[in-house]
Amino acid sequence: MLRFWTLLGIFALFSDAIEAQLMEPFRIEPGPSVNATRGEPWPQPYRIIEGYGFRLLRPSVFRMLVTGETCDILEDAVQRYTRIVMTEARAAVRLLGSRRRRHARRDPLFAGDIVALEIRLINPCENLPHLGMNESYILDVPEDSDTGTLVSNSIWGILRGLETFTHILTASGDGPNLAVKCRTVIDEPLFPHRGLLLDTSRHYLPVLDILLTLDGMSYNKMNVLHWHIVDDNSFPYQSIRFPELSAKGAYHPSMVYTPDDVTKVIEYARLRGIRVVPEFDTPGHTRSWGQSHPELLTTCYDTSTGEPDGTLGPLDPTAAKLYPFLRELFAEIVAAFPDRYIHLGGDEVPFDCWASNPNIRDYMRRRGMNDTYQLLEEEYVEGLLNITETLGASPVVWQEVFDNGVKLNPETVVHVWTGNQMTKLASVTKAGFHALLSTCWYLDHIAGGGDWLKFYSCDPLAFPSTSEQRRLVLGGEACMWGESVDRTNVHPRIWPRASAAAERLWSHDRSPSISYAARRLEEHTCRMNRRGIPAQPPNGPGFCVL
Repeated sequence: MLRFWTLLGIFALFSDAIEAQLMEPFRIEPGPSVNATRGEPWPQPYRIIEGYGFRLLRPSVFRMLVTGETCDILEDAVQRYTRIVMTEARAAVRLLGSRRRRHARRDPLFAGDIVALEIRLINPCENLPHLGMNESYILDVPEDSDTGTLVSNSIWGILRGLETFTHILTASGDGPNLAVKCRTVIDEPLFPHRGLLLDTSRHYLPVLDILLTLDGMSYNKMNVLHWHIVDDNSFPYQSIRFPELSAKGAYHPSMVYTPDDVTKVIEYARLRGIRVVPEFDTPGHTRSWGQSHPELLTTCYDTSTGEPDGTLGPLDPTAAKLYPFLRELFAEIVAAFPDRYIHLGGDEVPFDCWASNPNIRDYMRRRGMNDTYQLLEEEYVEGLLNITETLGASPVVWQEVFDNGVKLNPETVVHVWTGNQMTKLASVTKAGFHALLSTCWYLDHIAGGGDWLKFYSCDPLAFPSTSEQRRLVLGGEACMWGESVDRTNVHPRIWPRASAAAERLWSHDRSPSISYAARRLEEHTCRMNRRGIPAQPPNGPGFCVL
């Protein structure tokens, strides 16, 4: 048996060597690691048609030319990606160091220079990214022309295509000049919702770190920032209508997100084709709300003495002031966050506090709920759903709301995060609801270096289902919960581990090569490092030239 596994390992190494040669049809300078690919995109595109040879991009003369529709998003993108091209060129010079330059133009595979990328946006720009936006594009680096083309019907496809274009650039060994393979990339995502949850309650994250996270998301073609902005621990959202919430609920006066901060995050995300979906989790996870509004929370009782035990539990659905308060607060939230969807939470509601409160027990008996606290939760959630519906927002809820039998509006999205993901996805979609998956993508679950593989192995469609059920899966989110991360370590915790989820949510290949993915992720991690994202090494020993 040992000999069998030894032979199998030798065969795998031999296969990897052959695959590496196939992935390098022309000779270029060695990359940052012997295991890294060179000029391969992440996430893996839908289809790549390989040409013959390569072209050289000289940064001093290369231009991005907009020949179709344009708008502020495209103008900003051209400037941003031009700077990224220059970043790659500077890294190419540092990679070469003092070594003698190669004459790439003498290479028999040299097809000439690429002097421009023609960007052709067919339809007028949409102003805001949205669920179901068209992100498809065609990128062509031809063998017979010195001008590449990027074509899309949508501004969002143009953004994704520009990202791919910068991924296929690599050091040529000829000074700052970059090599790009002649190829055609035909691409579109598998899922419309490819998100990252960022928790800013358990540890406050400065706005600049949220913006850097958005940069990392754009480099991985993720398109939803799920902003878990408040929780038990702190209430950093500065409300205009109820400023006391953050004044008393934030960790410190400097650790709040002002209306200008929120606007800045949303605009930065918009320019990168990223939606910002806020989460204000209720009725549980609201202890910080009670710092300024204890009357809205449930007074917990010591069941042995029948007296208050000095703690507050979830929101009190029987409180007279609760629903008018929620109506005003959520009206402000919906106005501040332009996305159609809002995450209403609903997870981990501690029914024991409700059960200990004599006023709540009396209320439930009068309404015939018979100490079934799921019915009280249902009444609360239905009230909140009615509020958000009248405000024009569509809800996302954690799966407990569905599991507890709460009557949900048909447009409600159920977010699966715990239990057997296959069973839960099957149950949610069989009931006709759209679903998001996060169960397998909890980034706070650390398993040592290289643990991106466990995230990469997750397939949101691997559950017993009909084609109609699979269509109800909108995608998923990697979740960076904030118990043990702050600005000092949040970025290397996210990247490149979230990159694994990003590829599984984008790529149509459901049985990808792990060895090829590992080499591409090695290259992509260095790419993110060069762009200022402190992503941790994915695969063990190696190096990046920045």
